[in-house]
Amino acid sequence: MTRTARRERSFGVVGGLAPAADRHLLERLAAEAAARPDAASFEFAYDARLAARAGEPHATTSELLMRVYDGIDAFEARGVGTAVLPLFLEPDFAGELQSNSPLPIVEPVGALRAHVRAEHPRARRLGVLDTADRPRPGPYEPHFPAGEYQLLHAGDAAGIDRVRQALHGAGGLASGVAGERARELLRAACEDLVRRGAELILPGAPEIALVAADLAAAGLPVVDHHRVLAQHAVSGRFAPVPRPFKLGVVGGVGPAATLDFLQKVMRNTPARRDQDHLRLVVEQNPQIPDRTEHLVGDGVDPTLALYATCKKLQAGQADLIAIPCNTAHAFVEEIQSHLRIPIVNMMTETAGHLREAYPALRRVGLLATTGTVASGVYRRALEARGLEQVVPRPAPQARVMNAIYGPRGVKAGYTAGECVDDVAAAIDDLVEQDVAVMILGCTELPLLFPELEVTSRSGRRVTLVDPTEILAVRCVSQAMARAGA
Repeated sequence: MTRTARRERSFGVVGGLAPAADRHLLERLAAEAAARPDAASFEFAYDARLAARAGEPHATTSELLMRVYDGIDAFEARGVGTAVLPLFLEPDFAGELQSNSPLPIVEPVGALRAHVRAEHPRARRLGVLDTADRPRPGPYEPHFPAGEYQLLHAGDAAGIDRVRQALHGAGGLASGVAGERARELLRAACEDLVRRGAELILPGAPEIALVAADLAAAGLPVVDHHRVLAQHAVSGRFAPVPRPFKLGVVGGVGPAATLDFLQKVMRNTPARRDQDHLRLVVEQNPQIPDRTEHLVGDGVDPTLALYATCKKLQAGQADLIAIPCNTAHAFVEEIQSHLRIPIVNMMTETAGHLREAYPALRRVGLLATTGTVASGVYRRALEARGLEQVVPRPAPQARVMNAIYGPRGVKAGYTAGECVDDVAAAIDDLVEQDVAVMILGCTELPLLFPELEVTSRSGRRVTLVDPTEILAVRCVSQAMARAGA
């Protein structure tokens, strides 16, 4: 879906459950905007997707919330800046909706809380025109805590029934016709709340706004919540919703290496529960042309496929991109200049790690595809840190390629036997070249070496460095830094 830039003074109302009340709210919004000197800058839109659908059973709360989310998502795609909800939602549902919404939400209870605190600071006993004795907190309880306020609900069964009949009985407000019978029932309910000590009366349903002005004219302290909601909306400045950090992963290059990287991200995340882990979006695209075939042969250039995959991650609101493929980094510099979000460069992160972890180190071995070696991506990153790249000689380098691409190689699903022997031969060759620290410069190679300290055939201890682990640690650290900002 194509997205339009967010317009701050554009408001979208997601309604349909109470059409007459929705019309009343839209009229209030338009009137409040028209009274302002910058009236021409305001825009209002309406989405009636909460309306009952022909032949369907009564929608559950979860179904309604999903429809609300779809309405907000559609508004966000059109550039609407703020969502306006006519609904009185229980606190759990309201919190979940706001935490997942792509737009800031203006809703009745929050607007009424601000109104009561600003315009009626001494009011402590608040009546509520609702229709149920709730076994759990209703919409108002979290906003008007018991130590500070006393909430007086409609009361006994007779009081609750009055409000229900006023809303849903014959000629009730839900029909869109504010008949005299409905007004009398609400007037009686309000008078009962006043006798019980209510200093202000708040609505518990959108339709009550249709008669709030009449009730107030009769001397009852009823708050017109549509007027309050409209004033709150047009006078506010609602910042974009802050999004949790999301890591984008170019997957499928290769598939097993992607899973290995995701496990390392999870393992390096300081989490006590599911919700502490990172948000991730993975674009698993094994059809990206082989990187090495292009770099050392006549294979298809993978640049466009890699770029298109990164663009999908960007469109998925990723904040950072990780590519768990060493050879793909030969194309990263060109791709990066066309993206708005950064790609973490596995080569530079690995070189930086080596420089910090081994201050006296000078020579570093590289076990990688011939394409990665030929591209020079590691050589340049290592040289920038004062390190010299050493690669296996031609025969053992051919065995590294066989360990990766051969019929019994790691890309074919093997993690023992011939492929391990081939890489061991390359390790021995690098040891003969006086190298003791070696980069596993293909993301499949760590699958062959669960232990990063190995012994060569000559008996020399060798340290293997896993760039996938370094990349995972770096991505997690950036996410943690964003969370703490």
